[in-house]
Amino acid sequence: MTIDYDQLADVYGRFRKCHGEVLRGLVAEAGLGAASRVLEVGAGTGNYSRAIQELTGCYCAAVEPSRAMRDQLREAGTAVEVIEGKGEELPLPDHGFDLVFCVDVVHHLTDPAAFFREAQRVLRKAGRLCVVTDSEDVIRERFPLSAYFPETVEAELRRYPSIERLRALATAAGFGSWQENRVTNETWLSSLEAYEAKAFSSLHLISEASFQTGLTRLRNDLKRGPIRAVGSYVMLWSTK
Repeated sequence: MTIDYDQLADVYGRFRKCHGEVLRGLVAEAGLGAASRVLEVGAGTGNYSRAIQELTGCYCAAVEPSRAMRDQLREAGTAVEVIEGKGEELPLPDHGFDLVFCVDVVHHLTDPAAFFREAQRVLRKAGRLCVVTDSEDVIRERFPLSAYFPETVEAELRRYPSIERLRALATAAGFGSWQENRVTNETWLSSLEAYEAKAFSSLHLISEASFQTGLTRLRNDLKRGPIRAVGSYVMLWSTK
């Protein structure tokens, strides 16, 4: 199933937020400061680019193929430079960035090998690449998403490249070191709005009947009070 991200831009703008531990990890691990040059690939509505720029004062560029997503980012009044483009063919000169990163993007790429080559090209010497993604364990353990919408698990496993595959692609593109960090953020879910709006792309990959069944279960459980929500990512670091 093809997902039209132009149609999801408003929903993403309202409901998709930075994962706090991912944001902290990007800034700390890459040692970002005011003089840094940072590129986000597949930035969507730019939550991470905006947050990094505001926290550090550094130059940030955000590459995004969806026009509606780019419009959302520009309308936020950000200092981030917004650029039309895709990860497999970055419209940027060589050796311009200290950090290239993407969050929940690599499974959308049609040619992830090309993305790793492009990241290698636009990074400065000793620059860092961070791919923030989901491992099989993370996908299976998503809560409440995988528990209430179990059909999303196999759908997601079909489209997410394995960690082993990503490491092989990084090595083939010339990256040296490899580091894997798992980060987790716990919150409390008290509203169905994000789920009703299908603010998670995996909900567009299951049948409407499965979606409605999960939504009803979640609605009924929320009547008894907020539900503990656990969101994890794997942060994969490579160095040029």
